[in-house]
Amino acid sequence: MSRFFAKRFACLQAYTPGEQPTDQKYIKLNTNESPFPPSVGVLQAISETAVKDLRLYSDPECGTLRQAIADTFGFQKENVFVSNGSDDILNFSFMAFCDGGVAFPEISYGFYQVYADLYGLDAKKIPLAPDFSVKAADYCNIGRAVVIANPNAPTGIALSCKEIEEIVTSNPDHIVVIDEAYVDFGAESCLSLVNEYENLLVVRTFSKSYSLAGARLGFAIGSRALIEDLEKIKYSTNPYNVNRLTLLAGTAAMHENDYYMSNCKTIAKNRAYLTDALSQMGFTVLPSKANFIFAASPDVDGETLYLELKKRGILIRHFSNEKIKNFNRITIGTMEEMKSLVAAVKSILNGDTNEGG
Repeated sequence: MSRFFAKRFACLQAYTPGEQPTDQKYIKLNTNESPFPPSVGVLQAISETAVKDLRLYSDPECGTLRQAIADTFGFQKENVFVSNGSDDILNFSFMAFCDGGVAFPEISYGFYQVYADLYGLDAKKIPLAPDFSVKAADYCNIGRAVVIANPNAPTGIALSCKEIEEIVTSNPDHIVVIDEAYVDFGAESCLSLVNEYENLLVVRTFSKSYSLAGARLGFAIGSRALIEDLEKIKYSTNPYNVNRLTLLAGTAAMHENDYYMSNCKTIAKNRAYLTDALSQMGFTVLPSKANFIFAASPDVDGETLYLELKKRGILIRHFSNEKIKNFNRITIGTMEEMKSLVAAVKSILNGDTNEGG
């Protein structure tokens, strides 16, 4: 840290992203990326002409993409906000809507705490229930902004649309942000509530179900007034924050939505296979509606399992939080990857040694 760094940020604990090692080729099951490539239309959209046009600024209004998103989900363009990944939108939301305080699950997406600290917000972290679920009643009439990942991460457990509505209706004077990064893998979206409640903002990403994690693209759907607020923050920071190629890729992806939703169904099937396989080995596997599972073994602690799998060329995500340290988050990949993981776990439980590679 330099002597010039602002004192108010000195104690900031930055978000720790998942590993992206380059020392060897791994089966990457640690960052919830899609195992499937982008659709044909996306590949075609990134043409030589499009690359040459990188000399020009991108459209700050993201008009074509916003319209494609609106058409796909049944809204008006004015109900759609687009930015540089859903993280960007969450950042703007904490900045714009949480001055009166914010509440979010104690165990959830790590960036929520980072943003609260970054803006000096009064943050109330609500413990999960003993079964690791988020309880809607804990957020009703709470008198502050609410941010919930649904399905939650890293647990994968989801609330119903009815439960989300209870939270929204009980907090009419505060915004409720529902982070639906993983909703396409089997959970119930609350997009149907957006036109009914002015205080509901639904945040989505192209990183998971749309195979565009590297493109950095996210969107939010909410009332026109909320979208205008987000646009004001965006135009006060970086109006060109979505590049030209990403805009083209996102628009093409929206036009081929069926391809991606089919992939999500395949991932759900692979999730069921892995859940069953690990359960048969004695693991506790939480009921996930995401593209990952959260699992713990009675025979090997979470950190040891993570390290032993890494030696075998398989990456999963381990968290050091005391309440979940025996669990690991495992991204759902192809069936071949799932079978490789199962074989490796069996080897570890059998006490086989592996010196790496």
